[in-house]
Amino acid sequence: MPHTVAALLAVAALAAVCAHRSEIYLDPAQRVRAEALAPVFAACAIGVSTYQYSPALDATAVRPWPPRRLAHLTMLTVIAGAALVLVAPSTLPVFGSWGLLRNLLGAVGVALAAATVIGSRLCWMPVLAYLSSLYLTPADAHSRAHALWAWAVQPGAQPISWLPALTAFLTGATLYVVRGPRPESREG
Repeated sequence: MPHTVAALLAVAALAAVCAHRSEIYLDPAQRVRAEALAPVFAACAIGVSTYQYSPALDATAVRPWPPRRLAHLTMLTVIAGAALVLVAPSTLPVFGSWGLLRNLLGAVGVALAAATVIGSRLCWMPVLAYLSSLYLTPADAHSRAHALWAWAVQPGAQPISWLPALTAFLTGATLYVVRGPRPESREG
């Protein structure tokens, strides 16, 4: 947990540096700011933190795990969300603090679903692949269908883009809290 909190604070610091330097862009033609990837990195850190060191011991625990998993998820998501909202100016032309918060929730949901399906060690891959590829979509595609599948590149205040992000978060969080991360062998 302390390592994950330190990683989240480092991501927030990086986002703060990028937010206050107008010349830092991932793609100058599309004007995607570098801090747009901060929620992706934070979600990857949260997903990897779900790794169970001893699934056999966890299975024999006296107390049930779902409340602990929910507390773990809630604490890290609140820390990441608060850090990103505090460091990002709300006046950014595309994302702003609302967009970063939406992207964080959606990315955490994808990471938790991936941790449940493929394991905590590799849960960062679907998050990074999907959300990073969205930044390569054409900037002029702003249809309703585009807002549903490419929610992470929509303006923060657009209501339709919150629907898939919240759905991803609730689905991933439910899977993680109920089932936990996929058990992984220590070999290989």
